[in-house]
Amino acid sequence: MSLNPLKWLIPRRWRQQGPLVTVVRLAGTIGVVTPLRPGLSLSTTAGILDRAFSAKGVKAVAIQVNSPGGSAVQSMLIFKRIRALAEEKDLPVYIFAEDVAASGGYMIALAGDEIYADASSIIGSIGVVASGFGFEKAIEKIGIERRVYTAGERKMSLDPFRPENPDDIERLKAIQADVHETFISLVKERRGRRIRKAGDTLFTGEFWSGNKALELGLIDGITDLRTKMREMLGDKVRLKLVSPERGLFRRRMRGVFSGSAGDWQETGFARPSFADELVSAVEARSIWSRYGL
Repeated sequence: MSLNPLKWLIPRRWRQQGPLVTVVRLAGTIGVVTPLRPGLSLSTTAGILDRAFSAKGVKAVAIQVNSPGGSAVQSMLIFKRIRALAEEKDLPVYIFAEDVAASGGYMIALAGDEIYADASSIIGSIGVVASGFGFEKAIEKIGIERRVYTAGERKMSLDPFRPENPDDIERLKAIQADVHETFISLVKERRGRRIRKAGDTLFTGEFWSGNKALELGLIDGITDLRTKMREMLGDKVRLKLVSPERGLFRRRMRGVFSGSAGDWQETGFARPSFADELVSAVEARSIWSRYGL
């Protein structure tokens, strides 16, 4: 029997005394796709990350990552924000990969002081890819004449309605090499001696299961978030999921986005067409499908 009858008048969450770990879930392709289909980006994650690191009494931040990649820039911006907050608040960060943490998804995972995954998670793909389609024969076949006027001789580089130009491809590959080198340097900096044995075989763009990733030093263990946090901080650890805020602006914009074309014009946004949404869905699907998902 409790010696303090007033204890039961206090909300249960206030009575719990175990260490607090805030949990953030980052899932999806990286980069803004359309207004109706936003991907992971600094603008969509900054608020939730700030709240996770600023929670009163928090002892650590756990981040669940489930992403096949996307924008290299947004991946790096999210990585930098996590590290900046970790240093500012002096808090450890633990990353838990779900189905996949590959390419930009793995870049975000590198923000963790330790990275964990499931045995069947897909990890790695440390490389850079660009893909597209060529339509020049299609428009010729159906009798379409395309008219484009530019200032600047390189403004039409990689135009999908023109034959490939070897000079354009060479410039693209040079840019990709720069981005790839930045990614490689980050992996070496964050994983250090843990990946030394594997060497440069890690940087071919290949990806591996969680078990193999552990062997290669890309992750620190095979486990799940709850099990690891209880192992580290005890059975009374409190896991608090930090969800995106649904403020007044978000509710209003959600209503506008479901309105008429005139409503969209008033906001200053162009209403995405069915074709835009279809292309966005196909692009996102193609990124996931690289990993058999």
